[in-house]
Amino acid sequence: MNQIIALGGGGFSMEPENPLLDTYILDQCAKANPKICFIPTASGDSEHYITKFYDFFGKQDCQPSHLSLFRPPTRDLESYLLDKEILYVGGGNTKNLLILWKEWGLDSILRKAWKEGILLAGISAGSICWFEEGVTDSYGDGLEPIKCLGFLKGSHCPHYDGETERRPSYHRLVTSNEIQGGIAADDGVAIHYIGEDIHKIVSSRPRAKAYRLQQFDHKMIETELETVFLGA
Repeated sequence: MNQIIALGGGGFSMEPENPLLDTYILDQCAKANPKICFIPTASGDSEHYITKFYDFFGKQDCQPSHLSLFRPPTRDLESYLLDKEILYVGGGNTKNLLILWKEWGLDSILRKAWKEGILLAGISAGSICWFEEGVTDSYGDGLEPIKCLGFLKGSHCPHYDGETERRPSYHRLVTSNEIQGGIAADDGVAIHYIGEDIHKIVSSRPRAKAYRLQQFDHKMIETELETVFLGA
């Protein structure tokens, strides 16, 4: 079963006191005590970020590890990653993530992992990367479109309610046809895909939602999608 869980925000890095999204990810793996590998490329392999990953997942029923491209654990990255059950991509700079992954061949390895049934997950940049396009602040001056891996159709915008400019920027980009329509996620929301279809949308915050955005006749149509609060 090919699965991707895209987090608009939340998880161990944003709300360490609220484990709902991260335990949801672990629960989607059919194997007990799964091997979960954190890929913090977008943060420049931040040591602080890696420590936060181990602080949470080291206490769960899983086997945590991480992949640093600045200090690679092995030359054979494909075997290293395909040995895992869950690959969890961190946030940061989406542009740098995509460039480094292409240079190291991780784009192809991750597609193979997905096809082989390894669960892919990620937050922010680690959420955007799976779609055809995304809304990014990677360039440092406002929010812009970015071409991504294309495992999932359409575009994606995380932090929809968490950053003031996210919603108006996504509306503007879709309405002007600078980016195709897609899915936006508030902080605290995870969109769970099986294959290329949405299986379920869950949240760690009672009022957090996901939305489908479409442009019709130069007008924005924003539809709120059913979101299940995991704390209910």
